[in-house]
This record gives sequence, C-alpha cells and structure tokens, in this order.
Amino acid sequence: MEKLITESEILLEGIDLLSFYGAANENLQLLRSAYPEIKLVARGSSIKASGQAEAIAALEQIIQAMVQEVRRHGRLPSERVREIVGRLQGGETAPSSDPAPTILRTVSGQRIAPRTEGQRRLAAAIESHDITFAVGPAGTGKTYTAVAFAVRALKEKQIRKIILVRPAVEAGESLGFLPGDLREKVAPYLRPLYDSLEEMLSAEKLQQLLEQNVIEIAPLAYMRGRTLNDAFIILDEAQNATRLQMKMFLTRFGHRSKIVITGDLSQIDLPKPEASGLLHAIQLLEGTPGIAVIQLGDTDIVRHPLVSEIVRLYEQDAQRNR
Repeated sequence: MEKLITESEILLEGIDLLSFYGAANENLQLLRSAYPEIKLVARGSSIKASGQAEAIAALEQIIQAMVQEVRRHGRLPSERVREIVGRLQGGETAPSSDPAPTILRTVSGQRIAPRTEGQRRLAAAIESHDITFAVGPAGTGKTYTAVAFAVRALKEKQIRKIILVRPAVEAGESLGFLPGDLREKVAPYLRPLYDSLEEMLSAEKLQQLLEQNVIEIAPLAYMRGRTLNDAFIILDEAQNATRLQMKMFLTRFGHRSKIVITGDLSQIDLPKPEASGLLHAIQLLEGTPGIAVIQLGDTDIVRHPLVSEIVRLYEQDAQRNR
C-alpha cells in the first residue's frame, strides 16, 4: 500500500534563528541531506515539511532536539546537528534536556562536560565503576574525559596520584637507547595526555606535580611488579597492548583506585591485530560487576566536523576490503 503524504508546520519559538539554521543555512542543509524524501521550506521561525508521515515524525524529533540545544547553549554547531541526526536515525532516544554535569573546569575557566550521549554514558560509567573500558574512534573524547575525572579526583583528594600509561609500540618499549630520563624518553608517546593535562592544570602546578611524582607518566612495560593503591590510572591507546601486557596491567589494580582504559580497535598497530589485549579483555570481562564497557561511535566525535566524515569513509573502505 502506498504511504500517504502529509504536511506539517514546525514553529521555532523563543530561540536565536541564526544559531538554529547555522551559517549559510548549513544546519538546514544537513536536515535536507538526512531526509531527501521530505520537502522542506523554511521561512523565519516556520519550517514546513511535506512527505511521508513516519519520516516527518522523525524529522520533528530531530528539530526539537536542535531547538533544545540552542536554548541550553545559545549555539548549534553543525557537528552537533550531525550527532543528533546520527543518534536518532540509529534508533536512540532524543538527548536529555537536562544539562550535562560539569566534570571540571579548565585553567581558562571553561566547563568540561559530556557533549554527546556517548560521552554521558562514559562519564556515568567512570563515576560508578572501578574499571571502565572506553572504546571508539579518534576525537570522541575518551582520553580527555578520563583525564578530567583523574584531575578532579586528585583535586578532591579522593586519590593520591594519577598514573598515565601508554604502550610505546613504535619503540618496541625498548627505550634504553633514547636520550634523557624516563619521562623524556616516553614524552613523544604520551603527548596527547600532556595536552589534556595542560588544559586542566596551570603550567607551574603541572610541573610541580610531575616533579613530586604525584602525576606519573610511564610506558606500559614499567607497570610490572607494582601494586597501585589510591590512584587514578589511565591506560591510553590500549589496542596496542598485548594480551599478556593487559593481564599484567589489570592485575596491578590496588585498593581505592580507579582504572580507565581507552582505545580504538580500528587502529591496532600490533603485527597481529587479533593479539590485541584490549579486544581480548573486552570479550573476557564485559558484564563483570564493577567493570563497564562503553562503545563510542562517530556520532560522538567532537573535533572538527570533517573528522566524522573521514572516520565514516575509512570505515566504509575497510568494510569493502574485508
């Protein structure tokens, strides 16, 4: 049976229309691209839609989510529209109208808070679990969110130290031939963690905490034989840890500590990708009480909007070449 065509008028009241539509009506064009079967005519605070009832109902839900976003934040970047469209087209519910809770403020006073539904789930998991796996593509805020929670825990004296760990795959973790002390040897591999810390702590405070070993930065291989109590431990780029390394790392877990493990399973640099300790650990441990596994997707990417498109195209290429 042919589906009936229906018409609907959506009124945009009490919001800044320029923020809603975006520069050069970019956000409106994103809606047209997402629903090419719907005829959209926008005049000021009125959007008229003509098409099948089911598609129009979905479009109305997206527009209401966009309106909420403008009311809450006074702006609506195109990447946020892509997130909303991707989530709702994927069958998820509309984003909560409640503002996301602040995790921390940067040195410049900017609020650090979840910006996508995936990041909300990640923040909730870190709050309520001792061990959290955060898995997803570049730009989804995995590491940044983890570092924010670690710095907050340190400031609130919930822990005594932050330990930042990464597998140094490029150097095979044989770092003795490199010049400098341990921190200088591994600095190139841990630059993303430094970048996050520098946003959340003043340069003077960060240097002081590093010198006092309150913030410790080390390659994964240096965790062997330790028991880590009263610490917030972040293992970054965990897809490049082997199974033995992952087991060794997880068994370092001590009292009153919290672990966040981040990684991207599409970026495994090991000679045998199936040997990834992250992949094995998730398969083995998911569902265990006290352990959370949060999957982030390209709709959670909060970098430049082109990053989402780049990730999507690479994923399509990988599927074609399997």
